[in-house]
Amino acid sequence: MSIHEFFRAGNVDLAGLAAYLDGLDSRLRVAEARDLAADEQARLFEAAQGFRRVTLDDFVAKDRAPLEPVVHHGRNSLPVFRLFEKRFCRPDAAGEELWGYNEQTWKTFTGPGYFVAKPASDLEVVIDYCEVPPRKPADWPAILENSARLSRFIYYRTRDFMRGVSKHVTIGRATREGKPMDNWFVLCRE
Repeated sequence: MSIHEFFRAGNVDLAGLAAYLDGLDSRLRVAEARDLAADEQARLFEAAQGFRRVTLDDFVAKDRAPLEPVVHHGRNSLPVFRLFEKRFCRPDAAGEELWGYNEQTWKTFTGPGYFVAKPASDLEVVIDYCEVPPRKPADWPAILENSARLSRFIYYRTRDFMRGVSKHVTIGRATREGKPMDNWFVLCRE
């Protein structure tokens, strides 16, 4: 079986897809999620609206220590630089948010793309690049504003809205200044 089987009909078999992903080991789940094509990601984002509530705990479990990184493997719908990781952590201070950045091959030029993640609604989480965390885990790259370097063209004034697919997989869509972009991406938590 392949992840693409759940996209063959006119509708996305979201319940079947979630069960399939939950039944895979971590390595296979990451590989399958990262195999989603751009059009499948767009269809999945629409189908996932209201399907499964996603919270900050889906990105970093409550039992994780402050500043302990959690890796989410991703693939976006862009024509280049498709594979990446989003790394999240709980802050070392009280608050209903997570801190994170984008780990990818070109971060030296594009910047790390730091963000703050917060609940967007009862069902969705927003990854907000308009805010950067005040601190970070020691081994993460230096914090840069998203208006610096080439980050200005990638992360500046953007927010990603995340929807739940399965226990480990979320689907997101980027917006810039409140307008949806033709950029979707899937994340799979380790």
